[in-house]
Amino acid sequence: MSDARTDDDRELTAEELAAIEEKYDEGAATRDVTPGFAKFLRYVSLTFAMYHYLTAGFALPPDFWHMGWHLSGLFILTYALFPLVKTPTAFDLKTGAMRLGGVPYLDVILMVLGVASALYLGLAWRGIPMLGIEEQTFRMGNPNTFDMFFGIVLIVLVLDIARRTLGWILPLIICIFMSYALFGPIFPGILQHPGVNFKTFVSSMYFPSEGIFGVTLWVVSTIVFHFVLFGVIAQRTGLGQLFIDNATILAGRYTGGPAKVSVVSSAFFGTISGSSVANTVSTGALTIPNMKRLGYPGHFAGGVEAAASAGGQITPPIMGAAAFIMAEFLELPYTTIVIAAIFPALLHYVGVFTVVHLMARRLGLKGLSSEALPQLGAVWRHGWANIVPLVGLLVVLFSGYTPYMSAFCGISLSIIAGMSRARQPVTLLYAAAFIAFVIWKYTGGGFDLIMSLILIGGAVLATFNPQDRISLKEMGDTFETGVKYALAVGAASAAVGIVIGVINTTGIGFRIGFMVTQAASNLGGDLHGLFAFGSWELFSVEDLTLFISLVFIALACILMGAGVPTTALYIMLVSVAQPALAQLGIPPIASHMFVLYYGVVAEITPPVCTSAYAAAAIANSNPFRTGISAFTLGLGKVVAPMAFVYAPVLLFVSSTGFDLWEFSYTATSCIAGVVALSAAVVGYWLAPMGVIYRILMAFAGLVFIAPSLQADLVALIIASPAIISQLIARRNRKAEAA
Repeated sequence: MSDARTDDDRELTAEELAAIEEKYDEGAATRDVTPGFAKFLRYVSLTFAMYHYLTAGFALPPDFWHMGWHLSGLFILTYALFPLVKTPTAFDLKTGAMRLGGVPYLDVILMVLGVASALYLGLAWRGIPMLGIEEQTFRMGNPNTFDMFFGIVLIVLVLDIARRTLGWILPLIICIFMSYALFGPIFPGILQHPGVNFKTFVSSMYFPSEGIFGVTLWVVSTIVFHFVLFGVIAQRTGLGQLFIDNATILAGRYTGGPAKVSVVSSAFFGTISGSSVANTVSTGALTIPNMKRLGYPGHFAGGVEAAASAGGQITPPIMGAAAFIMAEFLELPYTTIVIAAIFPALLHYVGVFTVVHLMARRLGLKGLSSEALPQLGAVWRHGWANIVPLVGLLVVLFSGYTPYMSAFCGISLSIIAGMSRARQPVTLLYAAAFIAFVIWKYTGGGFDLIMSLILIGGAVLATFNPQDRISLKEMGDTFETGVKYALAVGAASAAVGIVIGVINTTGIGFRIGFMVTQAASNLGGDLHGLFAFGSWELFSVEDLTLFISLVFIALACILMGAGVPTTALYIMLVSVAQPALAQLGIPPIASHMFVLYYGVVAEITPPVCTSAYAAAAIANSNPFRTGISAFTLGLGKVVAPMAFVYAPVLLFVSSTGFDLWEFSYTATSCIAGVVALSAAVVGYWLAPMGVIYRILMAFAGLVFIAPSLQADLVALIIASPAIISQLIARRNRKAEAA
């Protein structure tokens, strides 16, 4: 295979990659403003970032103030950077009498109203006697004129910033929920309810504990933003490149090497990235051209990267933003969520890796030459210090400290690794400040001796980083980028709080749950006759009801997930689907994981699959075909939720308990199912496979996922003709070769 580069498989420039990310990541494209206004926005962004960074390490203010400050920053930056309507010229710089620094005065007015409505709650919490405003306790459920005005403004503007950053789909879904709350009597059947009084609705959406100032905004403002910022800083200081280099060393030499590098590097990168599109662009810039040069079709190369990158949302320890919200919903330690996610994530990557390997075998593709591989010694001599911040973050996180304290330590160590150098004494100020913080925490009982020594040792070690030092301006640019990345998820979290408020107020979750289980029960009863022969039955009515309910909910997740960020989708669906899954006896952590996984599947399911479209732009391939490839490559993520619902032991920490033998058997069965599905997708296992045998392998793969000896025996019987034909075909090929 020639290594000559063509226009189709060349590596893209940083500017071209940024343009692709802006096109397919709704929150990445921003409006051009005048230099003076840009400087103002930079100060706002840096203040926003430093506020969150410092409060994570020292102390959080009261919730209503903390979330108010977070919302204020979102309003200022969103209205400054995102136009009212996205047109081809909307992001271009425009000046005139009706604009301030390139921003229309309408947006400036909305910005001021947004900040006022976000901060009013804190200002009026203890009451404002001169304005006749009582303490917040006396206003709950009975809002005054000021409460109504600022409450209505906040609801409207939160929906608007979600629309500007993420498009129309999420706000429209939220408006449907709001309509349901306000106009309950007009809905039919079981969905009918008395309706919520408008004043009560505004009050419940505005005041803390539910609605906009609820758990979702608290988690994003207190935890998620910090991990987004850590991921951006860690990537800027070189951790992302370290991941790609090590993935190339691990997998590059084997059959279909560059594609396997894509899978491994995306798995690594997913540990620090909360964005599938960002993950796709960062790792795909290198891996997609390499795959195409090796001989993979463009749509398949893009599909591999999109499927692997979408897995970053379910890859421990960061898992995007949803895992932190899941921990709050379930009232479990975050580390429990991380442990539960280990095997399902592994199953996803086994599926992608298997398809990649079999496709390489089918196409006769080889690995990279030894000359093309990075040298392990050189990679680690140059980049070893970049792993220090990630290790520090994980040590603090898994030692039982709060996620935001672990993020604070991770960000601090990233700053030291990027900016402090032992050979430049002045730059040691950053390391000295963090060491002083650790000693202060130790003397106050915040850190124990072992943790203090680990963090101090990490700070000292990071100052010996052999890489070029990052300047203060460059680090400021990185902080600013991190803030921009967090705007969309912040807007989504505030807006989705309205959905949670509606669900808590109306009980629609239990109503829909009852409808799903009743429909599934009726359909299961009708289908039962097909699987029963006299007194013997292959599946009981209860088994069929559970399976049909899961399919209904999975389809709802995928359909609603078209264009909705994973975090927002998870929050909405778990609020609606959780009651249905609970009625079926599914453990809470399994039901939450189920919804999260199918929310992520939506990211690689055509027709709306932004990660695949970004990968297609890099691969210069057909976007829809790339989306189909990504979906088929992600089959492990499609079947994994079914597996851990039927066998919660796969999550390690389920309330049903953990049994090593049961886990080992069930995990092996699931992996066999994913391998069988992969062979069916590629049409190759030991030799090329005909259509009939591919269908048999696909059915066998699905049956393997069911965790029982009976199901595995049935799967083997179904797959046996295909397996026998493959063994014969391989023997014949060897005989011909001899």
